[in-house]
Amino acid sequence: MLDTTFRAATPEGVELAIRPAGPTPRALAWLIDLLWRMGLLMVLMITLLYFGRAGVGVFLIAWFVLEWLVPACLEAWWDGATPGKRALGIRVIAEDGAPAGFAAALARNLLRFADFLPFGYVGGLLTMLCNPRFQRLGDLVAGTLVVHVDAPVSHRLVARREAQPPRRPLTAEEARSVVDLAERSRELGPQRTDELLALAAPMLGERADEVGLQRIAGHLLGVTEPTRAPG
Repeated sequence: MLDTTFRAATPEGVELAIRPAGPTPRALAWLIDLLWRMGLLMVLMITLLYFGRAGVGVFLIAWFVLEWLVPACLEAWWDGATPGKRALGIRVIAEDGAPAGFAAALARNLLRFADFLPFGYVGGLLTMLCNPRFQRLGDLVAGTLVVHVDAPVSHRLVARREAQPPRRPLTAEEARSVVDLAERSRELGPQRTDELLALAAPMLGERADEVGLQRIAGHLLGVTEPTRAPG
């Protein structure tokens, strides 16, 4: 696996590279969702105050729907993301990489109260930090993950340089790791890329630098740039 990325096979037999989202983006997404829900509830409260006790009853129903049902519906039917998650580039999926169904989305949302215990979502945070896939209690029960939404894999992400074969035949897992590293090298930054290149040196050999990495990845993907004829 490359860094925190792991592989999961969907029920259709498609293998996906999955990158779990950590506590920071999830906390920011939760804060954004909290703000828009509070804004809607404030508007409803001001409007329903004119209807007395009946308005209070409608407000309580609306609060329940916005707090528990709307997030579950969005995660189930809006590509796994509430507005906050969409803004942070993360979404909810099933553990096997398939979309999360409504039952799973509802379960993980209803169990937010357990993650809140003893206060301030401390229970959920501790559970995520003890789990390599950053699953909170609700995720563990519902069988869901919160993951980063990566751009679709594209051969254009690999530099268009003259392709070169690796120093030795690579296994399927090794080839996937090389291509993943080549495609993510820009977002990882030079320091982290150099660290991973050092680990990949047995596969890359004397070409254990970013240029050699891109050339080998191009060979594995079949991405080549025609060599110009001299003169």
